[in-house]
Amino acid sequence: MTAVATIESGLARDRRRALARAGLRALGNGTLTLVVVFALWQAVVSFTGISPFVAKGPIDVWAFLVTDPEAAEHWAELLPLIAQTLQDAAVGFVAGMIAALVLALLFTLSKAVEAGVMPLALLLRSVPLVAIAPVIILITGRGTTASVAVIGSIVVLFPALASIMFGLSRASAESLDLIRVFGGSNLTALLKVGLPGALPSLFAAARVSVPGAVTGALLAEWLSTGTGVGGMIQKFSASARFDELWASVAVITLVTLLLYNLVALVESIVLARVGMGGTLAR
Repeated sequence: MTAVATIESGLARDRRRALARAGLRALGNGTLTLVVVFALWQAVVSFTGISPFVAKGPIDVWAFLVTDPEAAEHWAELLPLIAQTLQDAAVGFVAGMIAALVLALLFTLSKAVEAGVMPLALLLRSVPLVAIAPVIILITGRGTTASVAVIGSIVVLFPALASIMFGLSRASAESLDLIRVFGGSNLTALLKVGLPGALPSLFAAARVSVPGAVTGALLAEWLSTGTGVGGMIQKFSASARFDELWASVAVITLVTLLLYNLVALVESIVLARVGMGGTLAR
């Protein structure tokens, strides 16, 4: 019992160390990303010669949202816009990830389905989304949740599909053959071996899809719903409310970076717990 307890204690200690390293790595990556973004932002404002009346830097946005006596009112105006954009992004993210997972499974199970659908998907990917958005809006209706879901999911779908298919293609051939020898179908082998083995690729797809989903939500709001940050950017610009414009873009960008690093943190923790922390290089 003493030996067993010692082994369990060692495993728990190794697990805690792996989780701590994952957390520190995510924190370090997030901090570095924020520093780079703020530096590039300030450089654009300072060295492009844009009028200070139009271009607002990080210090200007900080003053508008924090030190200004009316900062609370500014937040009260921006928070509903941010919440709406995040809601629209969540719709596109979920729809795109589900579609990518289903298509990846179908393509892996049937080469005929892949040969029939993949050319259409590649053709759709090659056409700018802005060009086909009017057709999507005409079919789904302007200002509907369906238009947000379709536009957002298209942005998410293709990178996620490529990542998931890559993960499924790396499944152990010996394990797949073992399941088939014992009477398992191709679907069973895929679900029991391929999908668990593709866990790093699934997390990578989710991580990459976070900024894509926000971009898709902003595009859908601009072209279809007219709500959220995407719908208000043009209105802020037209009414010369540049403080609100830059503040809304800065906040949604910051939230996107935080969500990206949150997914990366969850990815690191889960993969460390299941012993797959080094499976997918960053």
